[in-house]
Amino acid sequence: MEGMSGPYVIRGAVSLPEAELMWRFSRSSGPGGQHVNTSDSQVELRFDLARTQALPAVWKERALERLASRLVGGVVTVRASEHRSQWRNRETAAVRLASLLAEATAPPPRPRRATKVPRGINERRLRQKKQRSETKRGRSPRDWS
Repeated sequence: MEGMSGPYVIRGAVSLPEAELMWRFSRSSGPGGQHVNTSDSQVELRFDLARTQALPAVWKERALERLASRLVGGVVTVRASEHRSQWRNRETAAVRLASLLAEATAPPPRPRRATKVPRGINERRLRQKKQRSETKRGRSPRDWS
């Protein structure tokens, strides 16, 4: 894995463990002309989310729940074939996986606190409705004779 641009940080001090990443390469249908027919530039990156020890237990539980539809046997898979070079596709796949996990492990948003609509806003809305209805009523030809 030499040459890769370092650990892919998920969030904080947690990053993707190189040892737990499974890479697979195949022929790509993407850009590259005749070069595509001879080189394995498409990258498939697999990460065993169910068995990993790299993520805190809470994060792992959250990710397993949120990514349930994407998992096959507890493994999340990311593909990349946008670039001609395998190396750039590897970078893309790793970054994509890190951001996917960052999103899946993020804490849930704070619940919205219900608030009352201010009286002034309600009054203004009713005033504008009345004004609009007056305008429209003024356009009708029924008072003309």
